Amino acid sequence: MTTIPADLAALLATIRRPGDFFAAGTSELLAPLLEVEGVGPVALPLLPAQAEQLAAVAEPAPYGRGAETLIDPAVRRCRQVGPDRVRISGRHWVRTLETIVARAAEGLGVDGPVSAEFYKLLLYEEGGFFLGHRDTEKTPGMFATLVAALPSSFVGGELVVRHKGREVRLDLRGDDPAEVAFAAFYADCVHEVLPVTKGCRLILVYNLVRHGRGRAPVPPDYAAEQARVTALLQRWKRGKRHRDDDTPEKLVYLLEHAYTPAEFGFAMLKGADAAAAGVLTEAAREAQCDLHLALLTVEESGAAEYAGNYGSRRGRWDSEEDDFEAGEVFDRSMTLSDWRRPDGGTTTLGGIPVEAEEFVPPDACDELEPDEEHFREATGNEGASFERTYRRAALVLWPSDRLFAVLSQAGLRVTLPYLDDLVRRWAEDGGDRQSLLWREAHDLAGHMLAQWPRRVGYPRSDETPGDAARMLDLLTRLADTELIERFLAEITAAGVYGKGDNTAIVAAIGSLPPPRAAALVERIVAGTAATSFGACADLLARTAAALDQQHVSGLAGAAIRLAEALPGGRDRVAPDEFWQRGPEVSPTAVVDLLTGLGAIDRALAERAVDHILARPKTYDLDAILVPAVRTMIGSGRMQGASSVQRLRAACVAHLRLRAAEPLAPPADWRRAATLPCRCKNCTELARFLADPERQTWILKAAEADRSHVEDSIRRAQADLDLTTDRRGRPYSLVCTKNQESYERRARQRTQDLKDLALLAG
Repeated sequence: MTTIPADLAALLATIRRPGDFFAAGTSELLAPLLEVEGVGPVALPLLPAQAEQLAAVAEPAPYGRGAETLIDPAVRRCRQVGPDRVRISGRHWVRTLETIVARAAEGLGVDGPVSAEFYKLLLYEEGGFFLGHRDTEKTPGMFATLVAALPSSFVGGELVVRHKGREVRLDLRGDDPAEVAFAAFYADCVHEVLPVTKGCRLILVYNLVRHGRGRAPVPPDYAAEQARVTALLQRWKRGKRHRDDDTPEKLVYLLEHAYTPAEFGFAMLKGADAAAAGVLTEAAREAQCDLHLALLTVEESGAAEYAGNYGSRRGRWDSEEDDFEAGEVFDRSMTLSDWRRPDGGTTTLGGIPVEAEEFVPPDACDELEPDEEHFREATGNEGASFERTYRRAALVLWPSDRLFAVLSQAGLRVTLPYLDDLVRRWAEDGGDRQSLLWREAHDLAGHMLAQWPRRVGYPRSDETPGDAARMLDLLTRLADTELIERFLAEITAAGVYGKGDNTAIVAAIGSLPPPRAAALVERIVAGTAATSFGACADLLARTAAALDQQHVSGLAGAAIRLAEALPGGRDRVAPDEFWQRGPEVSPTAVVDLLTGLGAIDRALAERAVDHILARPKTYDLDAILVPAVRTMIGSGRMQGASSVQRLRAACVAHLRLRAAEPLAPPADWRRAATLPCRCKNCTELARFLADPERQTWILKAAEADRSHVEDSIRRAQADLDLTTDRRGRPYSLVCTKNQESYERRARQRTQDLKDLALLAG
């Protein structure tokens, strides 16, 4: 049974003749010696003063109507200088022109010798244009026209070429004065020059001629191939509507030629690439598929093997890479980027991954040669390895109504910016929920939700808004309440949640009816409080503040769920108590907890304080409770609440007890410390610490012994300053007694007195 990629590859292989009805591109320009009678040498890029001189010596360009030659500025507004008055010389220009002619012939699908005969020099000033027309055969063997835009500053003046229902718009402006832009098209093609809106457009026109080859070539015609490709794409598009369809989401057809960034576009494609693009462009339009040109980047890495003799290396990237050969591939990534549309425009699409089954044909990548390949020799426990990169241009297809499925393959790094752009354009367009832009945003968001990463590792501890916050913000701007509810219930409550998301969550549930908002908050707390207690406490406090008093009581379920998840075990409480062991707690979490519970159910806040005061190991007075009460009293929040006053009383009692302890600097050099080790060196250290007379002890020992003693000192928090004397061998560890314990208690006393003044005042 054949597959869509194989079938499409077979059809495109039947396009035997390369080329299209037009060819375009840029070429390096080594400026020619251009002289015009009556003006003299013309400098390039064209200067405004010389443009005026050229206009003065040029004559109005005519156009043909049947056997007549007419001048009518309503049809053609342009000035010309005949070939007898123009001299183009310089050996560099000859080489440049030969390159242009060869590329034009290849793009037009013409083999054999082709020559370019200079026809005239054209000057399009501001407002200049030429309505649609066909060129007539001006010399035997002429089959096409070639135009080259010399460096000059202008805006507008695009060349539009039409053939059998197809149309291309070619912009011949050159940003680089060292390049010349060119275009060639068959003589029977209708073409026009759009108005120049600023500056002057200076054009060399040539007749392309093929001698002694019988009938002149004509534009390629792929009508039969195009019809078969269209039918195939339509069958593919219909199949994608069924749930059991297993065909690829997109098709990736690699091109034969290499293209530089400057010539990366549909109009720049060469030979058979141009022919395939022409067929696919029309077939995709008829089958309602999207077609893009993109850059495929394949990156591989894996094990390398030594291919022959090798000398000593030092674990670096080495230029003598012939000593290695690539082995098994361990990692491979394939990504499409740098998107171009057939009309020449770019898109907001980012990097989209490629699956192996999406290539046309399926084995398209099997014989590729890498653009870059690097080897690294074995180091430590790692064997020799390689990295290599392939880059190819590709035509990429997908059914138009499957765009969001294709985007979703790339993940949030692509879909979030794309959705952001849709929402922005929808808002700028008036914000109508019945508009196409709103439906597109809604559909894309639905695809994103269906593929949202649900694997949860460690809970997020940072307060930076994540992808979930960005998604909720976009859904809130869309007022998409259906997807807001689904996201909170299926993603946030399932554990993809962090404190940084709370601002977006509160804003999102603000668009929902209060009962539904309260139910979702309860679901989030129930699903995540065990791992994200602080985030849930913050969410409850924020939601209670956002709801009016009439609806705050609806948060009772969420409050109970949060209280059930309070950190602390059952080891010191009655067996029938409902509190469960939870995650680590912080002063901020205690503040948010009591703020939220106090606004919803004061009795529940009292029970929370019972739990907190019964677990001093979990809710340390200095690390947790004093900073929390300091925050609540200092800000005036809930200062009169009974639950807060109980915590306040416990903190005041603790601070007064410690403030009453005697505090005086050491009377001698005796320092208390309990060392964790009784080895010889640590025993000597203990005797030194207990000696009231000695201030310094020096240990001259090997590094391992010195490090062991330093570790014992750190673990015992001994009042010692440590330095290393590096004179002689082995080095010496110099231990000098200090008053750190006293100074630490003095600092604590100062802070205790400040806290007492605030809490007991």
